[in-house]
Amino acid sequence: MKIFPKFGLVLIIFNLLYSSCKAEITNAKDDNPVKVEKLNDYKILIVYLSRTKNTQALAEIIHENLGGDLHALELVTPYPEDYQTMVDQVAEENSSGYLPPLKTKIKNIKDYDVVFVGFPTWGMQLPPPVKSFLKEYDLTGKIVVPFNSNAGYGIGNSFETVKQLCPNSRILEGYSTQGGKEKDGVFFVMEGDKEKQVQNEIKNWLNKIKSEIEKIKV
Repeated sequence: MKIFPKFGLVLIIFNLLYSSCKAEITNAKDDNPVKVEKLNDYKILIVYLSRTKNTQALAEIIHENLGGDLHALELVTPYPEDYQTMVDQVAEENSSGYLPPLKTKIKNIKDYDVVFVGFPTWGMQLPPPVKSFLKEYDLTGKIVVPFNSNAGYGIGNSFETVKQLCPNSRILEGYSTQGGKEKDGVFFVMEGDKEKQVQNEIKNWLNKIKSEIEKIKV
């Protein structure tokens, strides 16, 4: 008759040990074990255009993992704050081929080996300021890597346009994720679970393209 109390005590101890181990496993997953080794032999430039700071968040994650120089693309004349007015202006610029002048200036562009170019999708196209950057600077012989945030409609023809504007560069696989939806009043979303998701995705992407970069002689 005394066997059952002892057996019950064993069950309690087992459950406590199991719960402890389970907690340790869960915490290990939360520690985000994915790591990216820096490209020490390459000089890296990260440029980005960001209106709602979602693409900026992607650029900062790339910078945290690879280092390099980080620059926001700013215009001489900023776009209007009003969303629809901005959309109409961008549509006119795309239609006319107008390239807005950049306030941002990159010194010694020739010294960089790898150029990450980040942007949102605007009207399913590459934003005019990014076209301005790719037209202004000669990226011949460099590795160019696009990255993107969008409102859920994808990259449109933006990555293809990057290839067209960099005919003498090596274009690697880009990264894209859904960001804010300014049209619907949804702005910065790179926080909480979304931020953790994007951090893991970017680290896995960087590890994937890193091996390609190291094989290329710049």
